[in-house]
Amino acid sequence: MNILLEDFGQYLRHERGQAEMTQKTYHALLSVFVSWAGKNDIKAWRDVRFTHLLEFLRHERRRKKLTGDNDSESTLSSSTVYLEIASLKAFFRFAEQEGLLSANPAENLSLPRRWKRLPKDLSHEEISKLLIPELPETPSSLCDIAVLETAYASGLRLAELRSLRIEQLHLDAGFLQVVGKGNKERVVPVGEKAMQALQRWLEAGRPALVSSKSPGNVFLTRRGTAFAHVSLWYRIKRKAQRSGIDRNVTPHMLRHSFATHLLENGADLRVIQELLGHAAINTTEIYTHVANQKLRSVHHQFHPRG
Repeated sequence: MNILLEDFGQYLRHERGQAEMTQKTYHALLSVFVSWAGKNDIKAWRDVRFTHLLEFLRHERRRKKLTGDNDSESTLSSSTVYLEIASLKAFFRFAEQEGLLSANPAENLSLPRRWKRLPKDLSHEEISKLLIPELPETPSSLCDIAVLETAYASGLRLAELRSLRIEQLHLDAGFLQVVGKGNKERVVPVGEKAMQALQRWLEAGRPALVSSKSPGNVFLTRRGTAFAHVSLWYRIKRKAQRSGIDRNVTPHMLRHSFATHLLENGADLRVIQELLGHAAINTTEIYTHVANQKLRSVHHQFHPRG
């Protein structure tokens, strides 16, 4: 069963142009089903029936999260179960289209309606604290501030920050050439502060870390290698803690802050969609709810009848 998962991963990557993280997520979710199937004497994909999928999903809705806490009563979130259904539907559709299976047992699985969670953003004050350069300057501190300035100035995803290469920088013209989800390219402006931080990192920080085996990525670890997903996430969280921000700051919060602050200051939603690299405008519209919430808060605080 695992061999067919590898084929599906290659299909997602090379034929559908899906991001590496999407491929890994689908593989991880489908591996959970393969593990469950093995424990229930299901040896091959052709043996899977619709009733098996229903049994698996019932099992998943009751399953406890893998938190390392044996006393944890927390079950899987509805978002995780939603993604499991989506991954099963996508996999079986692929297998049927490729003639690997004669029938699609997931065809009648329905996706539950997803609740839209409002994105969490940082306040202007928190952003200011986060972007204060650390002294004394070291290659690592210069890298941290360049990453953060770029993330907030251009709204890049974590994967886009990790994979950003030197040839994609056009600092003399004030923009970055970004390769986003589905290998789609977009041009994103970068502000003066971010350009200064990037220039300082490229001149005084990065050369000290480069080795003969270093890739052409803009941002490098202390060993001169490209950042892994987790290590770059960790660096951003540590910088937030050192900055005195008492919140669980994630890289995506910088992207949310970029979009929210643009909208608050009058930017057009279509422009924000282009900058974020969203395929559909309804993905970007979530930020209007954040802005409206803040407007209501200000009205309640300052209006005599609020």
